[in-house]
Amino acid sequence: MTAYFIVQNTIKDEAQYQKYVQAVVPFIATFGGKLVVRRAKVEVLEGEHDERPVIMFEFPDMEAIHAFWSSPDYVPIKKLREGIATMNIWAFPGA
Repeated sequence: MTAYFIVQNTIKDEAQYQKYVQAVVPFIATFGGKLVVRRAKVEVLEGEHDERPVIMFEFPDMEAIHAFWSSPDYVPIKKLREGIATMNIWAFPGA
């Protein structure tokens, strides 16, 4: 079952964050993940939202998301964003 990986972030250093993006997007692809939304503005139809843009990846399933997230090869990539971005990250299965 398709699964989705959603990211919202606050970036303090755009140049350093781009180094992370250049490393993580191809790495995610090795787990079958593909970028479907990049920095999309959320349109609030009801309720509240903090107005940060959304990044969304589609994966083959939740197992692929967990394999990516827990991969020892992700550790050095993740370090590229330490101290320069505050992240909220969610994962959930599709319908």
